[in-house]
Amino acid sequence: MSMERLLQTIRAFDGLLELAPTEGSASPEIAWGDHFFYYAPDGEVPAREQPYATIVTKNYPGDTMSDLDHPGRWRLNIRVGTEAFAELTGEHPRTAVASWDYAAADRVLPHPVYRAQGWVSIVNPAASTHALAARLLRQAHEAAQRRAERRSPPTPRG
Repeated sequence: MSMERLLQTIRAFDGLLELAPTEGSASPEIAWGDHFFYYAPDGEVPAREQPYATIVTKNYPGDTMSDLDHPGRWRLNIRVGTEAFAELTGEHPRTAVASWDYAAADRVLPHPVYRAQGWVSIVNPAASTHALAARLLRQAHEAAQRRAERRSPPTPRG
């Protein structure tokens, strides 16, 4: 699955807000070229809400185990929650049991930094993970929508 194809899938979600910082934008240089996805039908980044998925195209300080500083390597990260994390990895997010090769491509892995928060990652999603990645993204988007709806005040009845 190319990054562009994955982006097309995500961009079809209702209420999506995608932040994709570019060179010269107000975002920090480290974020240039990456993508951050929120449920925000009003087009505003939700207060006190992290993205539900990201695509990163390079190593970040403290996040180098996926070996993303080589051409053509990128990583999809998805907040899936505790239950789905356990189903996908066989581990509880806060209890690391297995030794993981975080640089392995086309495999669902615990996120190397945010696993405790219920995040998984896939380096260069391809044939083995394409359908699963699309399903997990849809579920994460819907979960973000439900959180937004719980936070919004009820509309007055007339």
